[in-house]
Amino acid sequence: MSNRLKVSVGHYSDRGRKPSNQDFHGCTMPAEPRLGMKGMAFAMADGISSSDVSHIASETAVKSFLDDYFCTSEAWSVRKSAERVLTATNSWLHAQTRNGPYRYEKDKGYVCTLSALVMKASTAYLFHVGDTRIYRLRENALEQLTNDHRLWVSQEENYLSRALGVDSLLEIDHQSLPLQEEDIFILATDGVYEHTSAQQFINIINRYSSDLDSAAKAVVEGAYDSGSDDNLSVQIIRVDQLPDRKTAELSRQVEALPFPPILEARQAFDGYTILRELHATSRSHVYLALDTETDTQIILKTPSIDLRGDPGYLERFLMEEWIARRVNSAHVLNAGIQDRQRNYLYTVTEYIEGQTLKQWLIDNPKPDLETVRGIVAQVARGLYALHRMEILHQDIRPDNIMIDTNGTVKIIDFGSARVAGIVEATTLEPNEIPGTAIYMAPEYFMGETGTTRSDLYSLGVLCYHMLSGRFPYGTQVAKSRTASAMRRLNYTSVLDDDREIPAWIDETIKKAVHPTPDKRYQELSEFTFDLRHPNQTYLNKSRPPLLERNPVAFWQCVSALLASAVIYLLSR
Repeated sequence: MSNRLKVSVGHYSDRGRKPSNQDFHGCTMPAEPRLGMKGMAFAMADGISSSDVSHIASETAVKSFLDDYFCTSEAWSVRKSAERVLTATNSWLHAQTRNGPYRYEKDKGYVCTLSALVMKASTAYLFHVGDTRIYRLRENALEQLTNDHRLWVSQEENYLSRALGVDSLLEIDHQSLPLQEEDIFILATDGVYEHTSAQQFINIINRYSSDLDSAAKAVVEGAYDSGSDDNLSVQIIRVDQLPDRKTAELSRQVEALPFPPILEARQAFDGYTILRELHATSRSHVYLALDTETDTQIILKTPSIDLRGDPGYLERFLMEEWIARRVNSAHVLNAGIQDRQRNYLYTVTEYIEGQTLKQWLIDNPKPDLETVRGIVAQVARGLYALHRMEILHQDIRPDNIMIDTNGTVKIIDFGSARVAGIVEATTLEPNEIPGTAIYMAPEYFMGETGTTRSDLYSLGVLCYHMLSGRFPYGTQVAKSRTASAMRRLNYTSVLDDDREIPAWIDETIKKAVHPTPDKRYQELSEFTFDLRHPNQTYLNKSRPPLLERNPVAFWQCVSALLASAVIYLLSR
């Protein structure tokens, strides 16, 4: 990328008046394409003076964060990646204390504070536990961005209320802020900020603006001269340049690779032999090809020449293989590992010998309930694999589901998918409605961002359609663009006189396709479970009254109540 994220960094740490330095800090600023996909990370930890092993905790916390964050999936959001790493680090530190001699004295165990900063694209992500601070200096105004997790018992006595390693459960403060060029972020331990005023920070950084290492050293020396008796550490980061926020890896391929020619059967192309064209539209050409190195059949897709000037389309075109290569599931299209250089712009995915669910439904217009359950359960497992990677498919419909010759169901076509990690790194304009309108959840038509429950809605509509050939709200969802219109949507029962479908199945599907996301199932597994097991809530709801079930018992109860009333009145 010609216009990538650039920063200047200065740092300094000193033990001060203490015999040893329990602070630890560091940063990782990778090269492209990792810089565009994961950003750059900075971290600072502060040990506690009551522990002889706190310096180990500080070093472990910082090194683990800076190393492991960049090992998390590129599909994950910054928040999920950072919180997973910090939670794992906290568990390890807590376990070390529990297995040591100070298991009942947490203030002597593997405990430290931590503040971390990740800059990705044009956003800063802050993660904070303890009393190490992060400041932002913008236009000569210093703002504290973190809150100290310190409980004051009195003016003289206080202690940390939150820190890494103290407990098995970790609560992390998190926030994200837009970046501006010339923004300056300061990470500092309490030994520094308790003895440095806001104006002193500003004056020193302005004085040493061309040498941030000298600025950091001057801040530490100033705090020491002001009487600080603690370890002193500070890290200063200035944003020099913001990126243009394309998707680094995908945009690099778009810019570097030429468009392929029109391909014909038997043609040799980039290590493949074209067998035949399977499908052609105004957006892409799909071919069945043979990999000459492995002697396996693959699907090769080339972009439309008419859309070569649309970078958004081209990056979404490459997204399918990008996702397929990162999700490992028997029910999601697989791409394998890209192990050789490409000379043209195209994608390669596995060849699935079978048919789409759309064609299968044409051949089997009235599938039995058990078959529908099996298909829905397999699609749900594929969606779960995508959701674990923070990927929303957003276009679940019969055309995008394949059934192979063994009966295995696979989700295909990720052109409408939303990847959390990609969204953070790009400003590509999404489609107004990402998928096919009749399968899309109502919240999309109100301009809201989809969630995992949006994919669940689409799966519910798919289940409804397989059982009835109809749709739960007809075409009314796409026409309803306000909250009141959504509330007026009227669900049509899936039950009819020609199909043997239990009433509780209808209640299950009705909940899955509820117009309000919060009233749907929370998890895919709940939906698939209720498709096979009658939910007691539905059974109680549909249970007929006592008068209908047992008229004799009903009137016996009424007679008994009347007799009791007569006896009571006579006794008075």
